[in-house]
Amino acid sequence: MNILSHAESYMKEVSEIAKKIDYSKISEIALMLKNLRDNKGRLFFVGVGGSAANCSHAVNDFRKICEIETYTPVDNVSELTARTNDEGWDTTFSEWLKISNANEKDALFVLSVGGGNASKNISPNIVKAIDEALNRKMKIFGIVGKSDGYTQQKGHFVVTVPNAHEKRVTPHSEAFQAVIWHCLVSDPILAIKITKWESITKK
Repeated sequence: MNILSHAESYMKEVSEIAKKIDYSKISEIALMLKNLRDNKGRLFFVGVGGSAANCSHAVNDFRKICEIETYTPVDNVSELTARTNDEGWDTTFSEWLKISNANEKDALFVLSVGGGNASKNISPNIVKAIDEALNRKMKIFGIVGKSDGYTQQKGHFVVTVPNAHEKRVTPHSEAFQAVIWHCLVSDPILAIKITKWESITKK
């Protein structure tokens, strides 16, 4: 397959996913996030790999555009690696929630391809974070690429990115995490601040 034919196939898959995604679920999350902000709750993002990078970007957008108090443990590499080294990878997120005194006013937002799987030891820190969040009566949101992962099983409001090609679940899932959170932060019920370029264009 040449480069152009791959690009065409990939973009067709993107279009297919965009048409099939559950828009009502995204709107539900937007409403719940508004309620969280109104009640002065905090939002905690967790994810690993490419999803971890997405967590950092999402934290910026929800704080700056939506004025929601938002954090992610992956932004502090010193604490993350110290906990991994001293206590183990699987508790890096759950212990962070404990120290943050997360409570029922707060929410966990999982960005993940598979959503965690304890039996296969995939993203065990996400699994334990979800368990800790449930123990603390937190709401759990998620954007994932698999419908059978722990996030989908235990989460309250979870969007599953439709599978357009079995060999491209990861790139599409991680790409649509960004599409969906940008949809959320630009939703009129959440967006408080106008982003820079839009403010210039408006003038």
